[in-house]
Amino acid sequence: MPFYRVKDWTAAYDIEPHIAGAHGFYEAWERDGRSFREAMPAARKILDLRYGPAPRNLLDIFLPEGKPRGLVVFVHGGYWSECDKPLWSHFARGVTERGFAMSVPAYTLCPHVRIGDIVFEVAAAVERSAQEIAGPIALAGHSAGGHLASRLVAAPKVLPDTTLSRIVNLVSISGLHDLRPIMQTNMNETLAIEEAEAMAHSPALLRPARDLQVTCWVGSAERTEFLRQSALLANVWGGLGCSTATIVAPDRHHFDVIDDLQSPSSDLTQTLVGPLEGEQAR
Repeated sequence: MPFYRVKDWTAAYDIEPHIAGAHGFYEAWERDGRSFREAMPAARKILDLRYGPAPRNLLDIFLPEGKPRGLVVFVHGGYWSECDKPLWSHFARGVTERGFAMSVPAYTLCPHVRIGDIVFEVAAAVERSAQEIAGPIALAGHSAGGHLASRLVAAPKVLPDTTLSRIVNLVSISGLHDLRPIMQTNMNETLAIEEAEAMAHSPALLRPARDLQVTCWVGSAERTEFLRQSALLANVWGGLGCSTATIVAPDRHHFDVIDDLQSPSSDLTQTLVGPLEGEQAR
């Protein structure tokens, strides 16, 4: 096996130049998210529910027909410094059609806060969502959102035990689980990650806070660093007692790897809600 060495860390984490029509995905997400929200009956959506004092401490919850069977919280990405919750509304389609509620929180972006502050904001969003929706909980996150979702179930704990005990499943999609390489990119001019913060909030450097199922999902056409970061968390947490898996989705890249969340029958949606259904069957 050849040696693996990164000489240009900024290039290693630069996504858009390697995806044809990358900007078009943002435009499509904005359009499809708006259409999904507009088509959803008023009784099946809770928009801009406040979970904290900051202006962006708002979340949306999309409900299934009938009583929710449990809750999925989806944390968006954007390298902790971009994007907002409306872009991701339509990715609740598969989950809601399976009978579960999905919460999509926004959070304050860097450089207005530090990544460690965002961790606690998203924890508050999960806690507020859990107050609204009963039953088992699954966490999902994409890219930087995969980091945040993973950190929520790592120790030291950032969630109260009453909520943490309800979380049975984590799916980190193209997630970033070790912050130290990001410190070597140009992005750190905005993120300002320091060594102590990286050590405190990198899930791959921490222990899981509870026993749960962990899936690291990544596309085969993803950048090498995202493939490595996905395998890393599954490897480390598998050695610490969690049931873990790394799934490499064929022919998927960083932006289309989440498309299958729109289908209730996709492997990705099944991986996310299957453990919740298993909890109900007990």
